[in-house]
Amino acid sequence: MQASLIAFTISLVLSALFLPWLIMWMHSHDEGQQIRDEGPKWHEKKSGTPTMGGTVFVLAAAVATVAVCAFKGMINNTVWILLIALLGYGIIGFLDDGLKLFFKRNLGLRAWQKMALQLLVAALIVILAANDHFDFALYIPFAGVVHNIVLFVLFEVFWLVGFSNAVNLSDGLDGLATGLSFIAYGTYAWLAMKSQNYQVMVFCMAVMGGLIAFFMFNHKPAKIFMGDAGSLALGGGLAAVSLFLGRPWSLLLIGIVFVCETASVILQVISFQTTGKRIFKMTPIHHHFEMLGWSEWKVDIVFWLVGLAGSVCYLLIWG
Repeated sequence: MQASLIAFTISLVLSALFLPWLIMWMHSHDEGQQIRDEGPKWHEKKSGTPTMGGTVFVLAAAVATVAVCAFKGMINNTVWILLIALLGYGIIGFLDDGLKLFFKRNLGLRAWQKMALQLLVAALIVILAANDHFDFALYIPFAGVVHNIVLFVLFEVFWLVGFSNAVNLSDGLDGLATGLSFIAYGTYAWLAMKSQNYQVMVFCMAVMGGLIAFFMFNHKPAKIFMGDAGSLALGGGLAAVSLFLGRPWSLLLIGIVFVCETASVILQVISFQTTGKRIFKMTPIHHHFEMLGWSEWKVDIVFWLVGLAGSVCYLLIWG
């Protein structure tokens, strides 16, 4: 427990120290987020807000995790795999954000380029897990535990890529993805402690420390956005944690808002392409509630409460 609190503190302090510097640097170089045209019109005033803040808390969490685990003699392959998930997807997001800033538009990596890189990181994680004699067993509801490496690998790739993109879709309002991710990582930190998986606990607490510092600059009105560098990393990290705690399905409830955000986009696309009609006023679904007249703070608070309720339900039933 003490080690995880140290990791939390290190990450918090590093993020709090370097985020103001990044904000000032972005402003001095006139670098900022370009708001997409198809988004809500009132978001246009956010154009020019510094982005890529996720780079800071992702690196801070990685440094804190390695420092504490090395000092405590807890470095193992699980630590490296979790860091590869966090940093690997963070680097993909960093490249995507960098291209957006360079071309001064809301387009970064092409869809196929981003997907290829996401699959590459997922494949690397599979290889490392196999070399660590990881038990490729997957519990399938109503079928029991299935020991099939091909099935598990396909599921693992889908889980990592899917949830990295799910958190990315949720990062559309000031502080929304930050708060949701803090709740989810906090839940997994508790589960890791209960199962005495202290490496995972240190990792989760390190991410939480960085998120607390980031939220001070990211709540409405945001002084900086996390960008894909943060959202893709957070999603990849959550998926990896759920897998290596042996609780992958838990993310459907602990990350229920991420699931709903993704489902809203999928349903909207299917409905429009098949019937020509839209189910929601705008997707991801947080924009739908904005279009209904909800303030950003109201959407944030309601969505955070839903995320918290999902986590509490999981802990009460399966925790």
